[in-house]
Formats: sequence, C-alpha cells, structure tokens
Amino acid sequence: MPVGHKRTTIARIGGALGLVCGVIGLLAGLTGHAWKLEPVGWFTGGTLLALLSLIALVDGAIASLGAKR
Repeated sequence: MPVGHKRTTIARIGGALGLVCGVIGLLAGLTGHAWKLEPVGWFTGGTLLALLSLIALVDGAIASLGAKR
C-alpha cells in the first residue's frame, strides 16, 4: 500500500460520515423532531468530523509527496 493511502481512505470515509451527520442535523432542525443530540449537536459533530477528515487528507497528501522525493 502506498504511503499516505490509508490516511486518505480514512479521511474520505470520515468526510462522508461528517456529511451524513450534517444532513441529519439539518433535517432534524427543519422537521422540528426532538433528537437526543439536538440539531446543533449533530451539525457541530458533522462539522468537526469533516474538519478532522480534511486535516487527515492533507496529512496523507504531504506524506505521499514526501515518499516520492
């Protein structure tokens, strides 16, 4: 497996999960359902997960560039 490939894959999965959490928060806010984490909690959690995934993606790209040199 190439260097940084595992981090890139994990970052993509995390980004997709962050998007799903954000959509759940948006739908919970629009429909007015009483969710355990409330819409703000789902949306904030999704944003945090997407941010961490972005950092992991950049880290994987830097590791991949460093291995080529």
